[in-house]
Amino acid sequence: MSRAFVKEDAQGPDEDPPERPVSPQPNYVTPRGLKTLQDAEEALLAELKGYEGLQEVEGKKKRKRELERDLRYVRARLESAIPVDPAAQPKDQIRFGASVVIQREDGLKKHIRIVGEDEAEEDGEKLSWASPFAQTLFGLKAGQTLYWETEAGAEKWSVVTIAY
Repeated sequence: MSRAFVKEDAQGPDEDPPERPVSPQPNYVTPRGLKTLQDAEEALLAELKGYEGLQEVEGKKKRKRELERDLRYVRARLESAIPVDPAAQPKDQIRFGASVVIQREDGLKKHIRIVGEDEAEEDGEKLSWASPFAQTLFGLKAGQTLYWETEAGAEKWSVVTIAY
């Protein structure tokens, strides 16, 4: 077969999977986020133990490399972790670790928890501290408002409650 018909960037059986990118942002973590990373490290180590001595089986080799890559990522995140105790944050302001209820002008309420990047959920309740919306919330107090530009136009949000 001609090399013209072979996909050059396809991962071969002997190639390592691409590394998971590590954020350049400071790695602030909640106590729960730190525990999640520690649990992930333990789980990866336990699963890797089952792959000792299985270098000959192609499917097993690939999975072992993926586990090793994921372990490198988790360890890098653990090494760079900056634990933040939400109890030490100012109770009247939105900061890292806050659970916040905000209300849009039309009455829609949203509950948001400001967490570390590894804890964040896309379109979920847990919002990364580094996200633009979380950055806009930082420093606000209950009763204060913010304006947020969306594709549909500016939205007015009010901070209802802040808890840690």
